[in-house]
Amino acid sequence: MGAVFGRPTAIVTDIEGTTTPISFVRDVLFPYAQARLPGFLEAHGDEPAVADALAEAGRLAEGRDVLAALLGWMAADAKVTPLKTLQGLIWEEGYRRGDLLGMIYPDVAPVLRRWHAAGVRLYVYSSGSVAAQKLLFGCSDAGDLAGLFSGFFDTRVGGKREPRSYAAIASAIGVPAAEILFLSDIAEELDAAVLAGMNGCQLVRAADGTRGAPQLVRAADFAEVQALVG
Repeated sequence: MGAVFGRPTAIVTDIEGTTTPISFVRDVLFPYAQARLPGFLEAHGDEPAVADALAEAGRLAEGRDVLAALLGWMAADAKVTPLKTLQGLIWEEGYRRGDLLGMIYPDVAPVLRRWHAAGVRLYVYSSGSVAAQKLLFGCSDAGDLAGLFSGFFDTRVGGKREPRSYAAIASAIGVPAAEILFLSDIAEELDAAVLAGMNGCQLVRAADGTRGAPQLVRAADFAEVQALVG
């Protein structure tokens, strides 16, 4: 496979379905947080980070019981920022206790290390909170990968299907959009990144059942992405 993209200055990657199996998020992380949410809120509800997330959730719940709203959003996999913050705090406890170990596809870590060594700046953009992103990569089954990344972004920068979010990331990292490659399994996210001027590559992983989008450059794993950037 020949190179399709010029060597990017920066690469921004999604997590779920891209670096990490969807099943890990769906079958391990989400149930872990769901089972512990009520007790966590009772034990930590007065702590500033938790209280701020609960206040924001209360505004978004529009009169509904906040715990019920959080559990409903969790069941629907809603990309609601205060929910993602609370999930991240619960997962932090799990990683620190050794209950959780971030799962990374085997092809990912060697390529990330190669890009980092070559001077490519690496970033994460995921709907999960920045704290959760750092924990997943920092406490992964491939070792501590967090230090390979120059920065992390979550939905506080904007929704992942909105072109302005990708423009905001390009501005924040000080790299022209045309010099950034965005990696994701979700076609709508990649379409938004391309509209913002970035290059995009869809990870089509058989294990996740991803359907390739004909309008996008596609790769089966990070080794194929490496080949595409030359």
